[in-house]
Amino acid sequence: MKSVAAFLVVALIWFSGLLAFAARVRDQTPAPLPAPAQGIVALTGAGSSTRISEAVSLLEDGYGRRVLVSGVNPVATRDDIRDLSRAVRRLYDCCVDLGFTAADTVGNARETTAWAQAMRYDRLIVVTADFHMPRAMLELNAVLRGTGITAQAYPVATPALKARDWWRRPGAARLMVVEYCKYLAILVREGVLGLGPRAAPVAQQKSLQQEATS
Repeated sequence: MKSVAAFLVVALIWFSGLLAFAARVRDQTPAPLPAPAQGIVALTGAGSSTRISEAVSLLEDGYGRRVLVSGVNPVATRDDIRDLSRAVRRLYDCCVDLGFTAADTVGNARETTAWAQAMRYDRLIVVTADFHMPRAMLELNAVLRGTGITAQAYPVATPALKARDWWRRPGAARLMVVEYCKYLAILVREGVLGLGPRAAPVAQQKSLQQEATS
């Protein structure tokens, strides 16, 4: 009976957390306009065209100097991404960079940090899907720690998710549950890492190594 009671308590905590996570996703959009920054980063994934076009729109409106599209499929071309972004050719050619190294959210965080350091930017706007934003910011802030770079979220609504009644559709429910579990895993990882000394972020280590050899 004690084991069953413990399981029910854990299940209740997990389910309560899921509802809180879903409410957070729902309430993120429509997002208020961000404070002007230097760099704008669009993280690719499901619904990438909307994320990229929103990032380029912020660029056109003067909210940043350049855009990085992080995690671009290696087979995609610059013209492919421009078609998705619907950007003006002149603005796209001068001010949009493509990152091909990231294969997941951790990779996005590392690619974003390396780009910001190379550009000497210390203020970023991050554009990604509403359901992806909590985990993306956790990963990004973990890598940015100690670099002096700050990032603000600009989530984009996912029409297929229909975050206000996601539980009514199996596909949307599956997406929300999977993303919540991934988010919990990152929270646990960061909590464990916080118990001891942290290694310098990868991008920071590379920067220090370059300074030492120059």
